[in-house]
Amino acid sequence: HVQLVESGGGSVTTGESLTLSCTASNYLHGRHFIGWFRQTPGKEREGVAAVDIDNSTVYAKSLKGRFTVSLNNAQNQLDLQMNNLKPEDTAVYYCAAGHPKYEYRVLSSSDYTYWGQGTQVTVS
Repeated sequence: HVQLVESGGGSVTTGESLTLSCTASNYLHGRHFIGWFRQTPGKEREGVAAVDIDNSTVYAKSLKGRFTVSLNNAQNQLDLQMNNLKPEDTAVYYCAAGHPKYEYRVLSSSDYTYWGQGTQVTVS
């Protein structure tokens, strides 16, 4: 069982940056896919970025270039650096761990088992 805790959310203005952190209760590297997802009311949870067991990173195409993930193995922590934030980035951001069966499902929320409680990001 893996427990995940997100932190770092908040309110920012357009163009600013924010870093979210996800701290895991267990050592993740090499054992689980780890990812960031986000959700707005009335919409499905969408994948933002994920790190696979081989430490490769996958980003949502629309976000690549503005968002960067980094895995700190020693601290069991996955950070999400978000730059040039836009109002449409407003969402609850979740950290998740799991084992997607296929590469094309790395950003599919239904393939992840363990979830954090989420942290709100508001961009105005």
